[in-house]
Amino acid sequence: MKIGFIGLGIMGRPMAKNLLKAGHELVVYDVVRAGVDEAVAAGAKAAPSSKAVAQDCGIVITMLPNSPHVKTVVLEKDGVLEGAKPGTILIDMSSIAPGASQEIAKACAQKGVKMIDAPVSGGEPKAVDGSLSIMVGGDKAVFEQVKDDILLKMGASAVYCGEIGAGNTTKLANQVVVACNIAAVAEAFTLAKKAGVDPALVFDAIKGGLAGSTVMNAKVPMMLDGNFNPGFKVDLHIKDLNNALETGHAIGSPLPLTAAVMEMFQTLRADGRGQDDHSSLANYYAKVSGTKIGG
Repeated sequence: MKIGFIGLGIMGRPMAKNLLKAGHELVVYDVVRAGVDEAVAAGAKAAPSSKAVAQDCGIVITMLPNSPHVKTVVLEKDGVLEGAKPGTILIDMSSIAPGASQEIAKACAQKGVKMIDAPVSGGEPKAVDGSLSIMVGGDKAVFEQVKDDILLKMGASAVYCGEIGAGNTTKLANQVVVACNIAAVAEAFTLAKKAGVDPALVFDAIKGGLAGSTVMNAKVPMMLDGNFNPGFKVDLHIKDLNNALETGHAIGSPLPLTAAVMEMFQTLRADGRGQDDHSSLANYYAKVSGTKIGG
């Protein structure tokens, strides 16, 4: 199957490669040439614009940083809608505001293009091994059409969540849980260290109990090693929490814990740690407590 793929960053590159490994023919585009070159080396064909991708492919995937980027790539000059034919399927796998997904889908519908929003969770490691969790909003028939042959070649699960925007609402809920979980872990292990208890032993003692989680298992070893090389960057989590807060404010759903963690992330960004992994919340607690968990 010929598929267009626009957006070859940290997540997009391995996702595109997994589609190639599954036997799909890929036509790719990104404003950053390095990602395109890497995809071409893996077997993809390069296109000169988003419009050209859509002209060549009946299915187009976008994997971009935020709402404005998706709007530009889809709606503006030389964008997807300029090249798309009626019946084209747009799968936006970016993590953006649900309202933006709905706005873009409305414009797509006017040109006969079917859109689903399908953001992912799992970060770069799961993008590489093809085990992402994919949450989807839009026409359920379109979801069923692309689920097995496309989505499940990039992820271990793909779950239909409702109408357009529901995928990104689900992703925002996921990012709130992850952010608050990392903050709680950093706070707890800083307490242990400051009280004179080895955080590594605390981890061994509690990871199999109710406090244990995928987040704890993934992020505590990084905190213990002082390794904050990004799997998912602070700056990207700030973007997601900003979308969550804006969405919550718009619908009257208070997010006090999210707001508190957002300020922690903003402190890290101000300290020059925006490109760190989000486990760098440990560094926020090191700053306010004077005690590092590890490293």
